Amino acid sequence: MEKYPKVFVVVLNFNGRDVIKRCLNSIFKSGYPDFEVVLVDNNSPDDSFEIARVNFSRANFIKNEENLGFSAGNNVGIRFALERRADYIFLLNNDTEIEPDCLGRLVEAAEKIGEKAGIVSPVIFKGDSREVWFSGGKINWLRMKTEHYGEIKTQEFYESGFISGCAMLIRREVFKSIGLLDEDYFLYWEDADFSFRAKKAGFANYIVSSAWLYHFEKSEERIKNKTYWLVISGLVFFKKNTPWWLKPWIKVYVLARKIKNLLDVKFKKNEMAVIVRKAYKDFCNAQR
Repeated sequence: MEKYPKVFVVVLNFNGRDVIKRCLNSIFKSGYPDFEVVLVDNNSPDDSFEIARVNFSRANFIKNEENLGFSAGNNVGIRFALERRADYIFLLNNDTEIEPDCLGRLVEAAEKIGEKAGIVSPVIFKGDSREVWFSGGKINWLRMKTEHYGEIKTQEFYESGFISGCAMLIRREVFKSIGLLDEDYFLYWEDADFSFRAKKAGFANYIVSSAWLYHFEKSEERIKNKTYWLVISGLVFFKKNTPWWLKPWIKVYVLARKIKNLLDVKFKKNEMAVIVRKAYKDFCNAQR
């Protein structure tokens, strides 16, 4: 590239004491020549924000007064970057580690593809392994879920149905066209929603096969909280985005899931079923 676009890497942090140094270390080892880091903290009760400030003075730091959730928390960093004329914004989970050439390869691919490339993602591996966690995916409308692909294609870059919020390089023009992340999502499904809206606006989502990232998924340690928000946010997504011709099917499918959940609560005495039941109730109450 003759001119390097300006990239702001936005890292949203919440209780990232065990992971934040590894994440920021990997970013600052990046070989890309023109980037800034914005760490947005969602009022972490641990000392991860202070650890980051002491060890990475080159970064920009913003501390929210409360836990705003994923969308609203990231939007604070996105606004900061857009005000400073970012060409691209790289949303990155705090429990990740990028290869030194990852950011450069993402920007190079986005520039090569052109304005059509709205959101670009690296291949994401599970932890330190070579097990692929995300190499593209699709929205399964009939079963109300997203599906991750586990194989890397041979092409330099290729389209994906959606991009994981774990790592999203987003062209500035996408925000101008569709706005920021939807704050109706506190946690989960905001990435599918943003990807879907970007596609509707004429952009495309791409995976860059040579850009690599490692995801040390902290959410698996809080499976009850994860399950609760996956259910609620999934219901929000399909209420907002389901095509009109599929809406009758979604109503039937949700009803069937609720009936199964009631049976699980009553007969299996399953703790996770109780969490799911609460999510259904809270979603319904929020719609009134």
